[in-house]
Amino acid sequence: MNHEWLMLLPLVAGYLLDLIFGDPRSLPHPVVGFGNMISWAERHTNRGRHRRLKGCIVAIVWPLSVALIGWGIVWMTQTVGNWCYLVVATVFVFYGLANRSLIQEGAEVIKTLREQGLEAGRRRLSWIVGRDTSELSPKEIYTAVLETMAENLSDGVVAPLFYYALGGFPAMMAYKMVNTLDSMIGYRDDRYREFGCCAARLDDVLNYIPARLTALFMAIVAWRPGIFGFIRRYGRQHASPNSGYPESAMAGILNCRFGGAHIYHGLWVEKPYIGDNDRELQYRDFRKAARVNQGVTLLMMVSVAVVQMISASN
Repeated sequence: MNHEWLMLLPLVAGYLLDLIFGDPRSLPHPVVGFGNMISWAERHTNRGRHRRLKGCIVAIVWPLSVALIGWGIVWMTQTVGNWCYLVVATVFVFYGLANRSLIQEGAEVIKTLREQGLEAGRRRLSWIVGRDTSELSPKEIYTAVLETMAENLSDGVVAPLFYYALGGFPAMMAYKMVNTLDSMIGYRDDRYREFGCCAARLDDVLNYIPARLTALFMAIVAWRPGIFGFIRRYGRQHASPNSGYPESAMAGILNCRFGGAHIYHGLWVEKPYIGDNDRELQYRDFRKAARVNQGVTLLMMVSVAVVQMISASN
């Protein structure tokens, strides 16, 4: 079987599995294993002197270890046969994508808010965001959900597929390890400021292209007049060098305002506003955001497939 088919078939099959099932909560997930690895390293090394150095070693060694294990799996499965590789690669692509679960988690927050009230909505939102949700208004809950859907469309869909295109599922899983490191230790509080610095910077570097690609694809699938100018204006108005681009694309598509001050892990963070239409957000805004996420996921999957076919023909 040609190399391009060994890349394309798992890509399409993994995309379809994610579209149908989302993250399988009842099955073992690689990201859970990544989290356990990070927790073990943090407990044993984030203390004493040279925390920054030790954190950098963890941020480099863990992703490289995942990549090497991945390439070992590629070699072993291809030794057995292409059929074995296709099955295993499909499973990893399925695990590497998070579009359906991202939409489902957002929908659960909105459903809880609408059916069980404000306090229940705040508690449910706390499952998926890092900010303090205890004082959020219904509008701020909607805003947090939509910001998360936009940002994680890059982290959970476009970036994994981007690295799959570059290096197959081993590169995809290595990226997921970097992203998990950032989500667990990439904070500026007293505990992680030194230890998680390298992980946060590495995540910024790896997401530089995917974040901007995400914003471009969002603008394509939900184009409205002035959307590219809106992204150029607000994309850099964010503490993160990357998150502002998909968030500004979503704010521009929905003609709303994101950002503002919130408490993150005990720290008061002033986030610049993205957009100037401070309107009430409604359920139809969530539905539109979900359609945007689905459209971008499909467009990215097709783009990777086309690039693979073009590279194979040259």
